[in-house]
Amino acid sequence: MAELKGKAAIVTGGSKGYGAGIAETLKAGGAEVWITGRDEEALESTAGKLGVHGFKADVARREDWDRLIESMVGMLGRIDILVNNAGGGIRIAPLDEQHDADIEESIMVNLTGAIMGCRRIVPVMKRQKSGTIINISSVCAREAWPGWSIYSAAKAGLVQFSRCLYTEVRESGIRVTSLIPSWGATNFLKEANLKEFDPETAARAIQPRELGDLVATICSLPPHLMIEDVTLWPLVQKVEPL
Repeated sequence: MAELKGKAAIVTGGSKGYGAGIAETLKAGGAEVWITGRDEEALESTAGKLGVHGFKADVARREDWDRLIESMVGMLGRIDILVNNAGGGIRIAPLDEQHDADIEESIMVNLTGAIMGCRRIVPVMKRQKSGTIINISSVCAREAWPGWSIYSAAKAGLVQFSRCLYTEVRESGIRVTSLIPSWGATNFLKEANLKEFDPETAARAIQPRELGDLVATICSLPPHLMIEDVTLWPLVQKVEPL
């Protein structure tokens, strides 16, 4: 098990799916974990179940980021881990069937929100001269499928943002990793109004706790080592991109 005792961690979108699995493993490793989400009922339920801190926040709202960071720094004096997990399909459809509001929301939730969080956390980590930022992207950043253009553009932007950010913060002892998963046993498909996996496929997809184990491993690397990016595929997925 990863050793993260005493580390202060944020997991956005932590009330369900991958976020809950990540929070669970960080907590098991000894970290003090804050999860964020917009659904207060789901957030409180998950926080209570996992024994972590729930903080109602929308990654698309600057003021929510400010409140979260001010609260954590005021309580603990530091933030060691940021996992930008919040995201969603919003609307998966050909471009000419998209609505402007859906396009804006997808870019905000899947890209801009993570950037705003990093902008506020980097100064904290620079003062500490340490920190780990993990941005959860998607294989859509690397592959191409019809209907996924907006979501893919946002996730590809997140990968390149992460690479550039690392060049800016490396000398301050801060690590930045892009974690790039594919099919997961989460609510992603349901929330995007897509056909859900059958039970057998869901059981062979990436489980939230499995992704969490990978996050914990990245966070527990010796401080002089960094993984730039890692892509995780389930064997059940047949890949036929463009």
